[in-house]
Amino acid sequence: MRNAKGFTLIELLIVIAIIAILAAVLIPNLLNARKRANETAAQAYVRNVVVSVEADRNPVTGALPDGLGGNGKQCSAIVQNPPISVSTCVVKAKTDNVNFTVEADLQGTNYTKLTYDSENGTFQFTRQNNNTGGGNNNTGGGNN
Repeated sequence: MRNAKGFTLIELLIVIAIIAILAAVLIPNLLNARKRANETAAQAYVRNVVVSVEADRNPVTGALPDGLGGNGKQCSAIVQNPPISVSTCVVKAKTDNVNFTVEADLQGTNYTKLTYDSENGTFQFTRQNNNTGGGNNNTGGGNN
């Protein structure tokens, strides 16, 4: 009888197969978790911008602060250090000068745009539709 120390080839192959199966199951979940974390960071940043704009309103008339008309104002001028998932962000006043929207272009997430509308107080995530070559397919949203 042979007194061998170590693992046989079959035992090593079984361990490698188990590790490969675990990697195949876990890696997609980890990547989706990162995308969801980027979405949450972007939504938190936009929420901070909204709170800052609301805090700067005229307390008597409720009018928005100056600089939000026309092309709007960059969010980074209101709240600094946006997360990496927000590529551009703009705050724009609506024509009534009481309501406003915040539009953030996203990267590294499942969505391409995040919009906040102060009129109804909701966030809307927009996903780029690849089948039609550029149309938007609105998903997500709600008052998160």
